Amino acid sequence: MKSSLRLGVSVATVAALAVLSACGGEDSPSSSDGESGATEKLELAVPSAVFAPKEEVAVHAVGDAEGYLSEEKLKVDVINTDGSVAAVQAVASGSADITPADAGAVLAAREKGVPVKAIGGLVQNWPWRMAVEPDSDIRTPADLRGKKVGVISLASGSAIYARAYAGDAGLDAAKDVELLPVGVGAQALSALEDGKVDVLALFTQAYTTIENTGAEFRYLDNSAAFDGIRSLTFAVTEKTLREKKDVLTRYLRASYKALLFSAANPEAAMRDGYEVFPQLLTGKKADDRIGDDSKALDAWIKTAVPATGEPASFRNWGAISDEEWDKTVAYTKASGQVTKDVGLAELWDDGLLKGANDFDSAAVIEQAKAAR
Repeated sequence: MKSSLRLGVSVATVAALAVLSACGGEDSPSSSDGESGATEKLELAVPSAVFAPKEEVAVHAVGDAEGYLSEEKLKVDVINTDGSVAAVQAVASGSADITPADAGAVLAAREKGVPVKAIGGLVQNWPWRMAVEPDSDIRTPADLRGKKVGVISLASGSAIYARAYAGDAGLDAAKDVELLPVGVGAQALSALEDGKVDVLALFTQAYTTIENTGAEFRYLDNSAAFDGIRSLTFAVTEKTLREKKDVLTRYLRASYKALLFSAANPEAAMRDGYEVFPQLLTGKKADDRIGDDSKALDAWIKTAVPATGEPASFRNWGAISDEEWDKTVAYTKASGQVTKDVGLAELWDDGLLKGANDFDSAAVIEQAKAAR
């Protein structure tokens, strides 16, 4: 028998696609119960033009290299795309079946009548920051009036954050600031240093990667309004959720196991990243890159795991509270993504999370600690 799941992935910053198909036979929702022994093939797109030490490493590469995907009878191939908005559009169009996209993009799609639902969280600690050069005259959020803000792309969570940040400062995001796409890495740094933009709106891992080159930033404060807002969140269409519950549960379980492994041993996770995505090495030896790349990956991991405690205490992977959803909705309204509240029952289904959390955390941590 044959079943298929197309899957797209995004990061705060970013969109994705994917396709999961089993071997042989006719399509049937019942064939995704994992009992046939068949391996489903998954094409996964990450939301950036260039692979980097973030979710594609901590979730996908580790899941592949450490065997978590194969244990769930999943084989994943990866492609790139751009932005959370595009990721949700891919899901809505049927080009992809699941995506970790910015929660605001999911809310915006839902308000427009797109039948998408969030089924599990990924990034749980607010990852976005505003940064300027150390000698910049921008000191407070209100100083952004009339300034140019560098965002990853106009379709990314970076742009959403920049608009919400301006609104939180009492500015009109449409009139008082100008958003310019600058990408990440050296391209973003160059735009700031050359004066093409006055401030950057990136996620913490992106800044760490740039700082590893010796660059320095001064960060503007995020107000308390950003505490508790959710970022990357796995989303699917209602149809996919109805028809592929088991396959989705297996994918989430493999993803959360990989994330726990990465939290317990970021360096081993980064080496898995090199194995699965050798382009990350950019022609260099792993030992020459592992220090800086592990720091960058660890910065991303810290946004995706509990803010306190050690990996052995991490539980309830993917859970999002009603209060966090309320704050997320308020955030997306402030940023102009949505104009009204979206009912939680329409937006959120946590019915797969019990199964997704059904794994031996101690065994995962032991595996991570034993890894090189």
